[in-house]
Amino acid sequence: MASTLSIAVVDNLDGAIAHIGRWSSSHTDAIITEDTAAAEAFLARVDSAIVLHNASTQFADGGEFGFGAEIGIATGRFHARGPVGADKLTTYKYVLRGTGQVRP
Repeated sequence: MASTLSIAVVDNLDGAIAHIGRWSSSHTDAIITEDTAAAEAFLARVDSAIVLHNASTQFADGGEFGFGAEIGIATGRFHARGPVGADKLTTYKYVLRGTGQVRP
């Protein structure tokens, strides 16, 4: 899978969220800001599996979440096949709030 980097100069938070909605892989997105209201809006409105506030996107892997070795990455919203119970119809969104953490 190729890496994606999309950068844009936007006028405001709505513009940033719209840009992410169009160009993001929906895997991991982050905001760096001291504006708590903007951060909370970002975390709530960005439709990605992992959203971070003031923390590096390098934290977005299975080991960091305590899932063990990462064996794959999924960005789809639905992955189950065969007979499906309610527990298999659940998707997750992980929200991380940091204070500037990075991985070495």
